[in-house]
Amino acid sequence: MTLFRPQSAQHILVFDSGVGGLSVSREIRAVLPDLHQSYLADDAFRPYGEKTEEQLRARLPELLAPICAMLSPDIVVIACNTASTTALPSIRAALDIPVVGVVPAIKPAAAISKTKTIAVLGTPGTVRRAYVDTLIDQYASDCVVRLRGSVSLVEEAERKLRGLPVDMTRIRAEIVPLFDGPSGANIDAVVLACTHFPLLRDELQAAANQPVTWVDSGEAVARRVKSLLRAKLESPSHAPIEETAFLIGPDIDPARRATFANYGFNRVVSLSTV
Repeated sequence: MTLFRPQSAQHILVFDSGVGGLSVSREIRAVLPDLHQSYLADDAFRPYGEKTEEQLRARLPELLAPICAMLSPDIVVIACNTASTTALPSIRAALDIPVVGVVPAIKPAAAISKTKTIAVLGTPGTVRRAYVDTLIDQYASDCVVRLRGSVSLVEEAERKLRGLPVDMTRIRAEIVPLFDGPSGANIDAVVLACTHFPLLRDELQAAANQPVTWVDSGEAVARRVKSLLRAKLESPSHAPIEETAFLIGPDIDPARRATFANYGFNRVVSLSTV
């Protein structure tokens, strides 16, 4: 497949295992409305939270290199905490354009916490990484930090964006234990360390038994993208370009097409399983 675009149009590729990266795409669109976006979802290999570091490091550079050669983006955003905390160096080594990863927002959560008790809510593959321990040591050493991994919440976010009912009983089962015990009762900030989870912000707040601030890194990623593309964005192109979501895996059903259309990706293309 060969795609063409005006050379003057600034172009970003947002990548995630599924729809979670749409929360980051939304923040980028709010800051940079003239930026042309493409989206890549690795449906064939999700959920990433159940994959090993070795599996992700082996797959992602080989997956992204030919896609970037085909699409010629100016920048790539790895809108997945699990991929960013495991494979970012190997992805950067495979590409010759800037690559922005998603870092769990532990630093801002620790800064805003009045009780100095925070939680990190991510996939099992993210919360168990040494990278998260390092962030805690660097930015939240004065805090009590509770970690919780969930695959179920990823599945519920995927269901929500397909227009299916969200199972609040399942969400409560994942969230309520986070606030158990004395330290749980003191939590006043929760890091959403999976890009799927901001898509469930209202449901998470409803399931929590105490008021908390939910902190994610989408806005920070958008600011970073803007800083990297600042020079090019001084004279943005307004040429109409159809924004496309590329899904790796099976055929695309109407509900999934509608999900991406709601976030500006009116064209959805299924790529062969990789």
